[in-house]
Amino acid sequence: MEDSIGSNPQSLGFTEKLKSWLSWSWTYVCFVWFGMVLIMIYVLWSPLKLQETLTSASVFLNTLTPKFYVALTGTSSLISGLILIFEWWYFRKYGTSFIEQVSVSHLRPLLGGVESSSTTGLFSSVNGEAEPRPSVSECKVWRNPLNLFRGAEYNRYTWVTGKEPLTYYDMNLSAQDHQTFFTADTQQLRPEDAVMQKAWRERNPQARIRAAYQAIEMNHECSAAYVLLAEEEATTITEAERLFKKALSFAGKDINLLVYIKRRLAMCARKLGRIKEAVKMMRDLMKEFPLLGMLNIHENLLEALLELQAYADVQAVLAKYDDISLPKSATICYTSALLKARAVSDKFSPEAASRRGLSTAEMNAVEAIHRAVEFNPHVPKYLLEMKSLILPPEHILKRGDSEAVAYAFFHLQHWKRAEGALNLLHCTWEGTFRIIPYPLEKGHLFYPYPGCTETADRELLPSFHEVSVYPKKELPFFILFTAGLCSFTAMLAMLTHQFPELMGVFAKAFFSTLFAPLGFFADKMESFMPSSFWHQLTRI
Repeated sequence: MEDSIGSNPQSLGFTEKLKSWLSWSWTYVCFVWFGMVLIMIYVLWSPLKLQETLTSASVFLNTLTPKFYVALTGTSSLISGLILIFEWWYFRKYGTSFIEQVSVSHLRPLLGGVESSSTTGLFSSVNGEAEPRPSVSECKVWRNPLNLFRGAEYNRYTWVTGKEPLTYYDMNLSAQDHQTFFTADTQQLRPEDAVMQKAWRERNPQARIRAAYQAIEMNHECSAAYVLLAEEEATTITEAERLFKKALSFAGKDINLLVYIKRRLAMCARKLGRIKEAVKMMRDLMKEFPLLGMLNIHENLLEALLELQAYADVQAVLAKYDDISLPKSATICYTSALLKARAVSDKFSPEAASRRGLSTAEMNAVEAIHRAVEFNPHVPKYLLEMKSLILPPEHILKRGDSEAVAYAFFHLQHWKRAEGALNLLHCTWEGTFRIIPYPLEKGHLFYPYPGCTETADRELLPSFHEVSVYPKKELPFFILFTAGLCSFTAMLAMLTHQFPELMGVFAKAFFSTLFAPLGFFADKMESFMPSSFWHQLTRI
């Protein structure tokens, strides 16, 4: 066993050496191969009677009618057009070229390319120093603090439009969250807890609801079952609130259940217009459980305070949570920008600002907008209604399109309420991209923009939504190539059909020009070497 383990590194070393040698020699192999082909053509020119073959081939081609060339170019155009359509569909769905992906996956290792997993790379930090890019945390999916109710909101949208607002991936993450929140203690599972643990994993909503009723039959004080019914069976917010209150009465001392239920009760009060009551419930919850900051209850509080137009209280919350040591979110950054924009937006004029320059307050507002846009560049298009909004998902990716949808869905009304705020945002938000021309390589106030947001957002957002991509991707080379090939061959087919004689003359001239270097090379070889050289060589 030890000998086999010890010999394994040697075989691996030999393989790596072979790959490195192949990658080093690959550059020269093409030139050597090309030279050998030319020499072989010259050597076999007379034995294989290539001259007669070319003559007969040219005679055959001359006998072909223009219809053949029309069919040939038309077929080429059709095939390249089908490839173009497939490439375009694949690019719109997955954000990359199929041909390029296959080439990189299968050909790059043979050519000595570096594996993508090993090229983590170093990225510049805010101070310009090179430091590793935090790829794990930047692509982490978070639970949406303001997620809607499935029965009372998501399902009603499905009934009206026939579209599913949630993806299976998103709902599966929620099922995992619920299992963690409500059935964490597997050592003391009661029969009803086992039923609920299975219920959260059920894919069919009706099966989950039936399992919840089964758990209530086993124990009418099963709090988790009432939570499930409030989330998925209740068709109105009022009914959901009633079920959550019933669940709260049976929650006991389970902290996870208490926090979840009280938060949802506060959200019910907010949706039913009892905003001051909702604010009080959220403040009490944050005081009672101060260590649960990761649940981002302060984002619920910020939205409710903005609805009350209690801007001083909003600023106080921001002063606590908009700290350099705490993780940021679109809600934190854009709410801070909204407060600073609100102070100057009612009197802001682009023409006046260009004449006299920006005041200190206006400069602070513009810098806050640039900071927010750098954190999440997808939000302004939703706030300015350049893109249509959809229902927010149950999970979001920070700095991604899913977070932008969730923020704009709840906060667009607050920006509209501040006179001139959207106008100031419209005039200044695109200036952010001049500050960070290469967002994937270097950031300004934050880490470089993560490159994984598009893939995760496509999993979180429904298929009928066009995912916002930043930075905007250029069309892959193979899409441009196939588009050019399709257009060129289609043009050749049309010209050959309309002007057959002229295109025949053009084709002859093109091929004679193309093969002229080969004839020139053969003549030079004949002048340098005697005519009987190869004959004498074969005799030896």
